[in-house]
Amino acid sequence: MAEDDRVDDGQPTTEAILAALSQIEDPDLHRDIVSLGFIKSDDISVRDGAVAVRIVLTTPACPVREQMKRQAEELLLALPGVRQADVVMDAEVRSTKMGGRRAVEGVRNIIAVASNKGGVGKSTIAANLSLALRRCGASVGLLDADLTGPNLPTMFGLDAGFQADTGLSIVERYGVKIASIGFVLKKELAVVWRGPMIGTGVRQLLHDLPWARDGELDYLVIDLPPGTSDASLSLAQEAPIAGVVIVTTPQSVSLEDALKAVTMFEKLQVPVFGVIENMSYFTCPHCGERTDIFGHGGARVAAEDLALDFLGEIPLDVRVREGADNGVPILESDPESPVSQALVEIAGKIAARTSVQHFFAEAPAAS
Repeated sequence: MAEDDRVDDGQPTTEAILAALSQIEDPDLHRDIVSLGFIKSDDISVRDGAVAVRIVLTTPACPVREQMKRQAEELLLALPGVRQADVVMDAEVRSTKMGGRRAVEGVRNIIAVASNKGGVGKSTIAANLSLALRRCGASVGLLDADLTGPNLPTMFGLDAGFQADTGLSIVERYGVKIASIGFVLKKELAVVWRGPMIGTGVRQLLHDLPWARDGELDYLVIDLPPGTSDASLSLAQEAPIAGVVIVTTPQSVSLEDALKAVTMFEKLQVPVFGVIENMSYFTCPHCGERTDIFGHGGARVAAEDLALDFLGEIPLDVRVREGADNGVPILESDPESPVSQALVEIAGKIAARTSVQHFFAEAPAAS
């Protein structure tokens, strides 16, 4: 602001504006946005009854971003002398730091997507979560760590082995930076590697590729192979993972395997953000009748039993399969579909969990 906090007579001071905005509470951190440092005095200006404020959140994927903006505008307009309120919502994503683990250059946060059972739609979820985070305004990368069964090239419409002659490099598709060993493997070739080689391959994908080439990534989503294999173990021991998302279906056998994945990551001291129930139900496009093909609600119960967050349920939709086969994920082909909306909501929860984790990790140093 100018030399003094008070501007023209009858207009609010910086202190009055901050006091008004301190009524807004972050629903995850349970503190007001002023004490959390989301608003600085330098980000407030007042002129001729018009108040402009910049609110800096810890993620662009904040699920209550628009709600906060509306509340801020209402609180400002209620102040005496204010005839116009302009609120700009911004974000500065913080980085995950874990002692003893080597940071990935240019990556602020790693989010792993895992399951202990194949066929639950893990790669589809990973692909669409990366797009959902990107749609919210974050800079996002996607790493295919399923070295023996890479599916992400097909899901993004990239030919298998198209980099066989040039060497593996990161490509951008739908605004997301992607890397997969499938880029250098032709369709008929298989990766036949023992465990130590898989671990080495994961480390090289993390640290040898230039993820920071065009600016830092807010989130690197990693699609892990099914099971408690060397790829998951190497990743957990090698890199500072912000958190893991467990994907399952409502079936009992899938839930049993999901619990094993949770146990593995907890033993490795990697935070588990929660559980997603994929293929949760099917709604007939003709009559609207809902059918729970694989059962329903099992993932929610399992999450509650393990004291984990239930991140959400994703319905079974033929367009998800079609998008994966055609190289256009449903977040791109139909962003307003129920599946896409569910994924965007889940992405917001994951981003919020990452931010909460940073806050509590930094709180002791700030006290």
